[in-house]
Amino acid sequence: MAVQTGLSPRQKAAIIVRLLLDDDDGVTLDNLNGERQALLFEEMARMDLIDRQTRDDVISEFCEHLESVGVTFPGDLDGTLEIMSDRLSKDSSDRLRRLVMMTGNGDPWPRILELSQEDIQSLADGEAVELIAVMLSKLPVEQAARTYTAMDPERARQVAQAMAMTRDISPQALRRVGLVLAQAADALPRPAIETKACDRMGDMLNFANADLRANVLEMLDEQDREFALDVRRAIFVFAHIPKRVEPRDVPRIVRDMNQQVLLRALSQNSGEEAAAAEFILSNLSQRMSENLRDEIASLGNVTPQDAEAATNEVVVLIRRLAAEGELTLIPPKDD
Repeated sequence: MAVQTGLSPRQKAAIIVRLLLDDDDGVTLDNLNGERQALLFEEMARMDLIDRQTRDDVISEFCEHLESVGVTFPGDLDGTLEIMSDRLSKDSSDRLRRLVMMTGNGDPWPRILELSQEDIQSLADGEAVELIAVMLSKLPVEQAARTYTAMDPERARQVAQAMAMTRDISPQALRRVGLVLAQAADALPRPAIETKACDRMGDMLNFANADLRANVLEMLDEQDREFALDVRRAIFVFAHIPKRVEPRDVPRIVRDMNQQVLLRALSQNSGEEAAAAEFILSNLSQRMSENLRDEIASLGNVTPQDAEAATNEVVVLIRRLAAEGELTLIPPKDD
């Protein structure tokens, strides 16, 4: 039952917020839109002293209201999409966000910030420099820097000049810019197969034997030099470990590797594979390295097929750790 305090709902809210701010420095009002924050601020500015009995009555009423709540909903489309995002397909989520924007509701910027780096770069290279200046102001600093430095030098200069215009942009203008960029992002071409052809070809060649890999790359060099170069960038094999793996990540890789598989992979004794095996052994502790060398010596002869299968398993593990963010591969350098 509501307690008769003579206060309006907005005044009661101001009291609760005031008490929460006193009790917890981590409380924020980010979930309230600008208009509601302004109304709350105005109400707090008009209020003076509240006696203890009134304070206690407001708290009791607030607690009773919380206890009577069975379930809550976000109250807006953006919030609903947020709680449903893991349950919807990407296509459904994108379509619903477009519907939200078409009705004039919702904030377009969260959708823009979720775009892939490739889509962000496409917008940066194709849209008006004034719009891109605003977008760079909204992106995280690292992503904004990566996008900006990848631009054509002349366009980058124009965007830098346009950045001055973002200083006094109004919330309404910011939202309009976001809507334009979101619509432009929706118009970007979407391939039916998400994986790039060069990446897929590189993945397949990762597990081909060395002769087949060399023959395919030679053929691609003759027919499509640019595609061949992209495929080479996508390839990561055991011999690439010294150039692509940070020395500090070697113990992490060895720790997750099956011991017998690791020994067969490290038994390589010629060419780039032997150099990769030595790189791994040299970046372990002296005791572990010596133990592994002793066990390798006791293996006897390892067939080329078994050695290649083992190195492939090492590569699979490294790629999995990279995909999970456990390590970062050094980008390949073009020869």
